[in-house]
Amino acid sequence: MIKLNQAALARLPDGVAGPAYARSNVARSIVHIGVGGFFRAHQAVYLDRLLHLPDQAEWGYCGVGLLPHDAGIRDAMLAQDCLYTVLERSAQGDVPRVIGSVLEFLYAPDDAEAVLEKLADPGTRIVALTITEGGYYINQGNGEFDAAHPDIAHDLAHPRTPRCSFGYLAEALQRRRDRGLMPFTVMSCDNLQNNGDLTRSMLLAFAGLRDPGLADWLARHGAFPNSMVDRITPVTTDEHRALLRQRFGLADAWPVTTEPFLQWVIEDHFPAGRPAWELVGAQMTDDVAPYELMKLRLLNAGHQALCYIGMLLGYEFAHEAVGDAGIRQLLGRMLDAEVTPLLPAVAGIDLALYKRTLVERFANPAIRDQLARIGTDGSARIPKFVLPSVREQLARGGPTTLLAFTVACWFRYLAGRSDQGIALPLNDVHAERLRDKALRGGEDPADLLSLHELFGELSDDPRFAAQMTDALGRLYRDGTRAALNHVLAATQ
Repeated sequence: MIKLNQAALARLPDGVAGPAYARSNVARSIVHIGVGGFFRAHQAVYLDRLLHLPDQAEWGYCGVGLLPHDAGIRDAMLAQDCLYTVLERSAQGDVPRVIGSVLEFLYAPDDAEAVLEKLADPGTRIVALTITEGGYYINQGNGEFDAAHPDIAHDLAHPRTPRCSFGYLAEALQRRRDRGLMPFTVMSCDNLQNNGDLTRSMLLAFAGLRDPGLADWLARHGAFPNSMVDRITPVTTDEHRALLRQRFGLADAWPVTTEPFLQWVIEDHFPAGRPAWELVGAQMTDDVAPYELMKLRLLNAGHQALCYIGMLLGYEFAHEAVGDAGIRQLLGRMLDAEVTPLLPAVAGIDLALYKRTLVERFANPAIRDQLARIGTDGSARIPKFVLPSVREQLARGGPTTLLAFTVACWFRYLAGRSDQGIALPLNDVHAERLRDKALRGGEDPADLLSLHELFGELSDDPRFAAQMTDALGRLYRDGTRAALNHVLAATQ
C-alpha cells in the first residue's frame, strides 16, 4: 500500500499515472476558491494536462477553503502535498490518475490574512470560483444582490476578517488598488448562466456598498470572463477510497470519481494572461452564451427532472432513476417538447445527439451519482435551470406541463419522506423555511409559490399555479407512480 504524497510519485502502483512535470517549478498564479470535487475533477485536470506540455509552468493553482466544512479537504490536501487521485469510471473500466496542478492550499478560518495577502500578491493573475449557486448572494426572485444577507453585513462591518468570497475578493482588490496593482481576472466556474457577468454584477454591488471608488475602479479595469463547465462528479465516499486501496494499492484520503466526459467553453478575456487551455481540449470563444444555455436548460434541468421524482420513488442513484422507464420518458419528453424549442442553434453541436449523450451519461452505472447530491440547493437550482423555460413557454403560449410536474416533485420532496416513508435529506440554505411551508401547505402549492424571491412573477401566474395544483395534488393523493403515469398519458 502506497500513501499518496510527493515522495510517492516516484513509485506509484502499476496502472496509476501521475504528474511527469516538476511541481516545484510551477508558479502558483491562479487562486481557486472552493476546492471541491468538481474543481478537482475538471479545471485542475485541464491544467494538469497542460503542465505536461513544454513551457507551461507559469500556471499552477493555490486552492483556498473559506468555510468551516472545508477543514476536511484542508487536512487531506496538506497531508498529501496537495496531490489527489481522479478516478474516471465507466462500463469500460476504471482509470486512475494522480493530479499535481494544485501546489498549495490555504484555509481561511485558520489564517484569513494569509488568504488576503495571497489574493493581493502581484503574482496572482486569475482568481477562479466554484462556490455553488448559493455563494453569489442573489435574490432569486428579482436577480438583485442580497445586501441584507448576514454574511454580507458581517463582511461590510469587518473587512479585514471576512466570511464570504465577496468579502475576501473586495478586501484583496482594495489592497491591490492601494498598491498600484491591476485587478486579477475573476473567473466563475459555477453552473450559472452568464456566470462571469453575474459575478461582476454581484461583486460590484458589494464593492459599491463598501467603497464606491473601489467599485468604479473595478468596473473600469476588472475582467470577468463567462465560462461553461460540464463533468458529472459524485460526492467522494469511503467506498471510493476503499476501491483505490484494494484495486490499485493507493491510499488517498480524498480522491474524486468522475465520468470520462468533460467540457469547458471559456470566453477569451484575460488581461493579465491565461493558460493555453485550448491546447488540452477547452474551447475558447467570444460568446459562451449558446453553450451554457444548452447545458443549463438540458443537462442541469434534466438532473432536476430525475432527482426529486427518483428519490420519491425510492431510488438512490441517477442510473437507477434514468433506468426507470417512466422517469426516462418524463426526462426525454420534457427536454424534447418543452425545452429544446426554446434553444438557439449552437455552433458545432447536434442537439439530438447531445441529448442522447446526456441520457447515456446519466445512465453510467459506474458513477453511482447520488440523487441527493443532484438535489442539493434546489432553491437555487430550480430557479436557474427549470423556471426560465417555464417563463418562456408561458410567454409564447407553449407547453409547460412536464416542467411544472418537475417543480411539483420538488415541492413533494420538500415534505421530507418518500412514498415508502423513507426520510429524504434536504441540503439547502433555506431548508427549514422550505420544509415548513411544504408541510403546512401539503397538496396546496400556494405557500411555496408565494416565495417571490424564488418564483418572481410566476408566484402570481394562474396558468402555472393551476398546473402546480393539479400535479402536486396527484402526487399527494395518488402517489408518485400514479401521478407520473397520469402526466405521461396527458402529454403523449
